[in-house]
Amino acid sequence: MLMQIIEIILLIVVIALLLKRQTPANGSSRKSHKIILDTCALIDGRILELSNSGFVPDQLVIPEFIIHELQMLADGADSHKRERARFGLDIAKQLQNSDYCTVVVDDSLMSEKMPTDDKLIELATKLNSPLYTTDFNLNKVAEIKGVKVLNVNELAQQLKPEVLPGERRTVKILQKGSNQSQGVGYLDDGTMIVIDNGSHLIGKTVDTEIVRSFQTVAGKMLFAQLIDDQNPRQHERSRRH
Repeated sequence: MLMQIIEIILLIVVIALLLKRQTPANGSSRKSHKIILDTCALIDGRILELSNSGFVPDQLVIPEFIIHELQMLADGADSHKRERARFGLDIAKQLQNSDYCTVVVDDSLMSEKMPTDDKLIELATKLNSPLYTTDFNLNKVAEIKGVKVLNVNELAQQLKPEVLPGERRTVKILQKGSNQSQGVGYLDDGTMIVIDNGSHLIGKTVDTEIVRSFQTVAGKMLFAQLIDDQNPRQHERSRRH
């Protein structure tokens, strides 16, 4: 009888230890992840749609010095920066009212003399959280200092559908290329497409066939040729045959 009681007590202890290990200290059923937003992230605005779609962590941290920076820009003399800053403040408010995330305004004390980028990196290191930004320079400096960066521009670039040689695309030629015989247009996702012998068709929508792609720092560039009688060279060859 005594042995059975001891076995039951041991079983209860083991179960209690397992439950304690699986349950976070705050009583939440899952661990809360967070990212830090900078001025560019709020002015860009896409963070709102990403959050509503469930593609970002459930906790967004907006440093108080970032809100102050947006307020300064919103009261400034530059009309363009003023409008963008007000838009950024609106995005911050919409995120606070969102049902898909929790917004925390971090009021950590930072030196007033410290540049904003340095403050962000220091805060990210302190909170052990990644930065969400579209700032190219901040992105590079943060990576050097070991801070993870989430850049929506890089995400958009990676999510572009792959276009392979031989595929056909309809595109409107908007301008001449670096070569005077080339025409330049853009696909719906913003990818530049250079069309051989397309300079005389500026303003027209044409059918093209992709011949090759080229990756640049700014993104992918496609090269194409005109299809059928739109291409003078092809038309000339068809007449000879």
